[in-house]
Amino acid sequence: MAQPRYKELVDTLAADIRSGRLRAGTRLPTHRQLASERGLALVTATRVYAELAAMGLVSGETGRGTFVREISLRPRQGIDQFALAAGMVDLNFNYPALPGQADLLRGALRQLAASGDLESLLRYQPHGGRQHERAAVARHLASRGLEVGWEQVSLVNGAQAGLASTVMALLSPGDVVAVDTLTYPGFRVLAEACRLELAPIPADGQGFDLDALERLCRTRRVRAVYVMPTLHNPLSWVTSAQWRKQLVSIARRHGLLIVEDAAYAFLADKPPAPLAALAPETTVYVSGFSKSVATGLRVGFVVASAESMQAIERIIRATTWNTPGVMTSIACAWLEDGTVKRLEAEKRRDAKIRQAMAAEILAGLNCVRHPSSYFVWLPLSEEVRADQVAAALMRERISVSTAEPYATSHHVPHAVRLALGSVELDVLRESLETVRRVISGYAY
Repeated sequence: MAQPRYKELVDTLAADIRSGRLRAGTRLPTHRQLASERGLALVTATRVYAELAAMGLVSGETGRGTFVREISLRPRQGIDQFALAAGMVDLNFNYPALPGQADLLRGALRQLAASGDLESLLRYQPHGGRQHERAAVARHLASRGLEVGWEQVSLVNGAQAGLASTVMALLSPGDVVAVDTLTYPGFRVLAEACRLELAPIPADGQGFDLDALERLCRTRRVRAVYVMPTLHNPLSWVTSAQWRKQLVSIARRHGLLIVEDAAYAFLADKPPAPLAALAPETTVYVSGFSKSVATGLRVGFVVASAESMQAIERIIRATTWNTPGVMTSIACAWLEDGTVKRLEAEKRRDAKIRQAMAAEILAGLNCVRHPSSYFVWLPLSEEVRADQVAAALMRERISVSTAEPYATSHHVPHAVRLALGSVELDVLRESLETVRRVISGYAY
């Protein structure tokens, strides 16, 4: 059977893109122009571009048109880490480590092997963790301005598992969740899996626009808001105390659940009080030790009210049952002996060194950054396409992320995110110099 004519056009354009006859960045005819040139109905021309977009070959940009995408980049959703080729520099994912951490692990394992409680680690643990371990996390949180009892803490398999447990326990498919227009990709993927509707809120200086959130709540039945008030990923902001109080007021007025992601909060010097300290009855606070200690230490924690905690622990029971006893024991021992506190202080210094280097090398470029964060956001000028920059850097053996995994609105800005925490300082310097050269080459 002969295929429809528009299918032939889809195949022809797809072949031209894949062969390089239509190069990345090429602006394609408007829908009306394509319809006129090919003798198609406008709705059919729109369908052609929709199929090409679904194939990952073109992208439509509001107010600009439809462009051929850079297809040499491997598609990914921002949290799907893959093995980099030998010699590839990773400025896409952050897994900050310090010299000597492997020795810390060796010592911790020896100490654990000599303990008298070793056999208990081979058995099931309580779903939220053992009481003394939850108490250790509660004492740790007190140093961050969050005073809670041990019963308000549950241990989870990393912050991502904490977010998943929270969403599965407290939200339902179809619920509307307000988020930043640019947000953590892991929450985007989680929301898609749990069939949540994300309602993007535009940024307003250092934080999203609270007036826009208020307007949204008046017109939609918003169930929750997902926020990163301290060291936002990817925009690095630390919201003010006044902003936090205003958000809490809106949440209370409209009955919103606040999901506070504090994965990078340890990097900020003396930030305002967490939202969970201002509104403990409506906030779930999620963090972990992946960034502050090591990504392989899959231990995180959730702080919530008694009612919410019961629901969260039911989900932990239904999914992971409990955190691994050995990993949890090591993490809590490091909390108690001051190792976590020391590592966090050293990583704050390390992040500042890396940010100072980035500020020096990238001077003159449009940078969104915080002096204590492990990432830099680089919005690109109107004539520069992010996928082309990322592909050019890939050819230079440098992996970066574009804005696509972070965007929650239809408009995806042209920008790249640089993770600074995963390579040695000399490699980072050389890589940042390459980033500057590549971007400058496209801009001028």
